[in-house]
Amino acid sequence: MGNLDYKTVRTLGPEGSNLEAAAHEWFRRNGIAGTVVLHPSVEDAIEKTDGKDEAIMACAAYPKFHDIVFRNLSTLEIVDSFIMPTHNMVLAAVGSSAISTCASHRAPSSLLPEGVRWIESASNSQAALDCLSGSADACITTDVSARRHGMSVIRDFGPVPMAFTLHAAP
Repeated sequence: MGNLDYKTVRTLGPEGSNLEAAAHEWFRRNGIAGTVVLHPSVEDAIEKTDGKDEAIMACAAYPKFHDIVFRNLSTLEIVDSFIMPTHNMVLAAVGSSAISTCASHRAPSSLLPEGVRWIESASNSQAALDCLSGSADACITTDVSARRHGMSVIRDFGPVPMAFTLHAAP
């Protein structure tokens, strides 16, 4: 393991994602004034890293976590990990119409109401944007994203204790 004084942590966005919150929390816990850069996927964050004073934030529930670890063995290793609760995960909607489709990232997709068609989103916070755009009637998102976009919370599943991992060049 190398130096844990990273200045940039790249992770999954857009704003309001649990991984964004985890990256800020990692900086706070380590007393570092750093920058969080958001990407459309963790894989994109890995591609964009220059490896110098940068790290990648991932989480144990990320659908392709195993690929992040094993496909990047020569360029990344897990250098730190911690547990923190996610933002509250919620089922939210813009209006009050019947829900036949629901946008959700793959990780929390098991929270979809029964009988509702799943529209896959790139992240929990992206699911809110997908719902706002009319791509779905509702979404599984974070309470932060739902509030940011003026959505109505239909069901609050609460926070989820989550393991977050920091990956960096060996």
